[in-house]
Amino acid sequence: MKKFMIISLVIICCSVVIPKGITENIIIPDEAIRFRVIASSDNQKDQKLKYEVKNTLNKDLALMLKDAKTINESRDILKSNLGNIKQDVQSIVNSNDFEVSYGYNYFPKKVFKGITYDEGEYESLVVTLGKGQGKNWWCVLFPPLCLLEATDNDVSEVEYKSFVKEIISKIWK
Repeated sequence: MKKFMIISLVIICCSVVIPKGITENIIIPDEAIRFRVIASSDNQKDQKLKYEVKNTLNKDLALMLKDAKTINESRDILKSNLGNIKQDVQSIVNSNDFEVSYGYNYFPKKVFKGITYDEGEYESLVVTLGKGQGKNWWCVLFPPLCLLEATDNDVSEVEYKSFVKEIISKIWK
């Protein structure tokens, strides 16, 4: 009987503490830093280059920010590494046909899974490749909630990824 009560209590606590809705619909907090890579165009070559830049910078930024506990720490780390970030992009692009911007940058309105992400100026690190007229990828660097494959024109490719969600799913498997 005692085991049954303990197991029941654990199940009840888990269902209250970690409701499915929290892990399914993560909303970007007001105090966040986004990261965005915009392709020059939608042609296959430019999209491939966007992903090369994204993959490289994503790894580097994850390492840079792994110990950041606050938004101010994240800001300081990003600002002090802008030169390194630009060098990384230049090594991939093999030209100076790109722009790296940290500050308040424009993001268009998005609607995904019934959640509207308003257009506006958001604190962000934005890498614009070439003309910057292609689909983009973006995520949230702080807190570490990522929106993968988010595009200006096609929200059907958007996939939520949350470190919290991943950890929870691994624990409960």
